[in-house]
Amino acid sequence: MSANSGKHHVVIIGSGFGGLFAAKELGNKDVEVTLISKTSHHLFQPLLYQVATGILSEGDIAPTTRDIVQRQRNVRVILGDVTDIDVESRAVHSESLNQHTVTHYDSLIVAAGAGQSYFGNNHFSRFAPGMKSIDDALELRGRIFGSFELAETSTDPDQRRRLLTFVVVGAGPTGVEMAGQIAELAQRTLADEFRQIDPGEAHVILVDAAPKVLPSFGDRLSVKAQRSLEKQGVEVQLDAMVTDVDQYGIQVKDPDGSHRTIETMTKVWAAGVAASPLGAMLAEQTGSEVDRAGRLHVEDDLTVPGHPEIFVVGDMVNLKGYPGVAQLAIQGGRYAGRAIVRRLEGKEEQGAFRYRDKGSMATISKYSAVASIGRINFTGFLAWLAWLAVHLMAMVGFKNRISTLLNWIITFVGDNRNERVSTFQQVFARTAMQDLGPSAYPDLSDRADDDDEESERNAS
Repeated sequence: MSANSGKHHVVIIGSGFGGLFAAKELGNKDVEVTLISKTSHHLFQPLLYQVATGILSEGDIAPTTRDIVQRQRNVRVILGDVTDIDVESRAVHSESLNQHTVTHYDSLIVAAGAGQSYFGNNHFSRFAPGMKSIDDALELRGRIFGSFELAETSTDPDQRRRLLTFVVVGAGPTGVEMAGQIAELAQRTLADEFRQIDPGEAHVILVDAAPKVLPSFGDRLSVKAQRSLEKQGVEVQLDAMVTDVDQYGIQVKDPDGSHRTIETMTKVWAAGVAASPLGAMLAEQTGSEVDRAGRLHVEDDLTVPGHPEIFVVGDMVNLKGYPGVAQLAIQGGRYAGRAIVRRLEGKEEQGAFRYRDKGSMATISKYSAVASIGRINFTGFLAWLAWLAVHLMAMVGFKNRISTLLNWIITFVGDNRNERVSTFQQVFARTAMQDLGPSAYPDLSDRADDDDEESERNAS
């Protein structure tokens, strides 16, 4: 029980779809809720690639959590990074600004999501940012737009070619959408903005070790998606395993065992996810198991074996092969919230959790998408409209929906992208110097040195 109110205390870890919809389900019920998150916002991850390519601002897809739950008066939000879950004492330990907080619970909902997986090669992240956070998207925005800027001033043909080569690793929905948007950006938005380069000559490459793009969509849609990408000018390289990534490019292993290098300055990693390490932490204490992606094996009611007070939802769950998509987290969060309320009200258990698949969609280019909803598969303009509608309605908050819709109209009708600002703080300048050397952009090099000196003075 909560020491403050004497009510049943539910602690939720994570402000993603699972945590947010669990909090909404418990909102204004006869319980006390504490939501702990390491960020102050709820992130709509499916549209991160649009932040990276200048279509949307970070505020469009990341409303603040406190604003979302302000009407749920029994919900408290704590900013903190969860460092430990003590199952025996029913306590969650978190850190924020070097301040340690212990939050005790009666029921716990763990919805900490997943991060990018580099399959044991975490050093790749320095050169190939993933697509899991606002920081990732803003860094990629800086790298993508900055590559065109550096190419405009470069007099070295080889360097210019590397700058105008963009490689996206991973041919799932995120990778396909990202590759398509970089191609559109180069061919349409930036077409007449440079004088020394032709942005339309940018070379966009989509690489994956799998034999087809969008493998979860089925053979027919996979073929359609690949043809649409290639029509846009995206080079699709399948059965190509990335073995190394550095500042100059990526190394690829082909099916015949041969290795080759793709020279590029801008790499995007959209391959693989790894569940939050909190899953492994729970497994160690409860005797449960995690799979290779770090997802926790749970009971049919989403509880940890032997611990009915602990629910795990979303990307952290390994149950019946359910996919790690937003709808799984939304449905799981709602289910966990209802289960807790029913228990407290003495009602019958609601039965095993069953995921209702609402389909999969991916955009390829403007006016073109692929969609798979149950047994119905369709492509082209109709699929693109369906994609717009589904993603717009899935966004949290009326203001964000309106802002997103307006930005889409500006982009898709006029080929303009309003969100193209990249600041020095968004890493590009530093990474550009690491990749190209100080001589490539001397003014930025001087600024970086000045910033480093200032940081040292502040630290001392």
